[in-house]
Amino acid sequence: ALTTAAQHGRTGTVAPADWTPTLGANDAIAAVVKAVAPSGTHRWEPSAELLIYPVMKSVRVASALNKSEAALNAMDLEEVVDHYELAYYVKTRMADQGRLVYFDTMVNAKTGAVIAQWKALQTVVGTGNSQYNGQVPIQTSLSGSTYKMLDATRGTGGTYGGMAITNANHSSANNPNAGSIYTNTTNTWGDGQQYINGGSTTNANGQTAAVNALWGLMNTYDAMKNVLGWQSLDGNNTATYIAAHVDTQYDNAFFEPGCKCMYIGDGSSFYSLGSIDVIGHEMSHGVTDATSNLTYSGESGGLNESNSDIGGEMVEAYARNGGTGSVIPASGNDWMMGKEISKSGQPLRWMYKPSKDGGSPDAWSSTIKNLDVHYSSGPNNRMFYFLSQGSNASSTSDYYSKYLVKSPAAMTGIGNDKAFRIWFKANTTKFTSSTNYADARTKVLAAATELYGAGSKEAIAVQRAYAAINVGADIDETGATGGVSITTQPSNVTVAAGATASFSVGASGGTSPYTYKWYRNGAVISGATSATYSLTAQAADNGAVFNAVVSDSSSPVKTATSGNATLTVGSGGGSTERVTNGGFESGATGWSGTTGAIGSFSGQSAYEGTKFAWLGGNGTTASETITQAVTIPSTATAATLTFALHIDTAESGSTAYDKLVVTVKNSAGSVLGTLATYSNVNAASGYQVRTFNMLAYKGQTVTLSFAMNEDSSLQTSFVVDKVSLITQ
Repeated sequence: ALTTAAQHGRTGTVAPADWTPTLGANDAIAAVVKAVAPSGTHRWEPSAELLIYPVMKSVRVASALNKSEAALNAMDLEEVVDHYELAYYVKTRMADQGRLVYFDTMVNAKTGAVIAQWKALQTVVGTGNSQYNGQVPIQTSLSGSTYKMLDATRGTGGTYGGMAITNANHSSANNPNAGSIYTNTTNTWGDGQQYINGGSTTNANGQTAAVNALWGLMNTYDAMKNVLGWQSLDGNNTATYIAAHVDTQYDNAFFEPGCKCMYIGDGSSFYSLGSIDVIGHEMSHGVTDATSNLTYSGESGGLNESNSDIGGEMVEAYARNGGTGSVIPASGNDWMMGKEISKSGQPLRWMYKPSKDGGSPDAWSSTIKNLDVHYSSGPNNRMFYFLSQGSNASSTSDYYSKYLVKSPAAMTGIGNDKAFRIWFKANTTKFTSSTNYADARTKVLAAATELYGAGSKEAIAVQRAYAAINVGADIDETGATGGVSITTQPSNVTVAAGATASFSVGASGGTSPYTYKWYRNGAVISGATSATYSLTAQAADNGAVFNAVVSDSSSPVKTATSGNATLTVGSGGGSTERVTNGGFESGATGWSGTTGAIGSFSGQSAYEGTKFAWLGGNGTTASETITQAVTIPSTATAATLTFALHIDTAESGSTAYDKLVVTVKNSAGSVLGTLATYSNVNAASGYQVRTFNMLAYKGQTVTLSFAMNEDSSLQTSFVVDKVSLITQ
């Protein structure tokens, strides 16, 4: 079977008979080599995996259809599947004419055309040397009378059995040889000076680059282990190494995915590349490589680079404060990547104001995906600075954001330690290879909520920090104070048509008097400004959901939001609604089965309210069912089932591949009757309301069942809402 890549964030299989490649794997590899480095040599064996590749496109969400390009927020766009292509995922790691040429490429398996391609070599241009660190302790090993730069206390296994620093001794960056572990007759290393070009790589001057590398590697390992409980790059404590003195006057450092190691050049335009933030940066690429594996292009590539900049800064803060303890210190880093290694004194990147480098944007825009990843990282770097350190309300400050429009104008940071814990958790447990800025906001907020609680100051800081770079809306910071709390929640109400329905809310805390604002299905009710809201219920109100927001009289204002209450309305004359929570506005209440399909999801909309049941939409083999038991009285003179159904599909033709079957079952699960069967052939825009006579089941308690079965490829979505069974 074929692998299906990134369908709705899931994987699945497609029968080989459905997709037959014209080209072989070697043909695909040859096509890539011809395109990227026809005269190059392979550093690692190339590979080609056959899969179904979803070609994505950006579309506007409904609320942003009329916005100008300049007014777009990251949350206004979503990535959707445009179409699928049979492709080879080709990985090539080559060297050509003095440069490393690492690419991941999607090649059409029928035509040989390149569908997508991105760089696989993750680098930063920079340098560093120990003259900025002074005398530092380093962990070495003694073998007989010889000292080695082998730290056996950090990491196990790997190439050398521990963390090691080796001497590449100017071997070509095209195909570097890591060389041997540094050795010395004494345990004093280096002279604290920049490497002298052409000199020995093993004397005191040559050892300085190795000292920087080992000290940086030790602090990176310790920061992750002691603070986050993460051991080495892969989280499994596998030892890595750094090879110093690669090539001659080489202005680069890079993480090598093949060996899970790092190479450092001596620099020409820059100083030696072993500064603490650069090493933390490159080693953080190793963490990403082992976890989220963010694709190194577009928005995900910018987030990949930003993750490494964040790691570099946090390792710097940890190292500058002694390299011990279980928290990232509040200060010690300079928020400027590569400043120490720059001969001009200008950093490579300013995290607090990325645009100072002349190429990085300060905020997200719809064109950010077209930038080099070292520039598209800028907004997320700024987000992290704001999350940690906060912002400034003055429009002339480098720390100001015009997107922070709520109270207070200057957001409050939560410090290095909490900010790093939140970010690290999101990258290592939630991000996928295709995560973009909007998805990152969602998942970083989820990480903050898991660590510190919903509505916590940390979760609010995440929302404000992303809002500051035009990703999501800004919110009031005061919501984190908990000054006002709901003491009496509005209750569900059931009335006959024409009767009065009332909802009430109570609050405490903050500064009285309070003001009230009531909402119906998420929309403000004009004039509903009291603690109690009443209406004359009509049949159309059945299933409506109400809630209230209570505000106090303080400055700035503190608010609290109540829970939801559902109105159930009979049609009069003894009419009764038999379905509980048929509009799904109370989540899964009343329903059984695949209840994870119930909620609000990007990509579909509700018939009424905000929630619905989305069955299918997987693009892979799947079965999903929701059920509810209902009782139809023996005295009923009428029993009418209605529900709203929307169907969309990626299938074509008149064959029913994916189906939704609506049945009535008894308590034992046996089918009493099949009401309808729908399939991908019935796809249509919008919702259609379906109606069925249920009087044949009076005097029984029966189960309504909506059962979806999807085949192995091409999604079909069955979206159900507003389920109602009225008896008279």
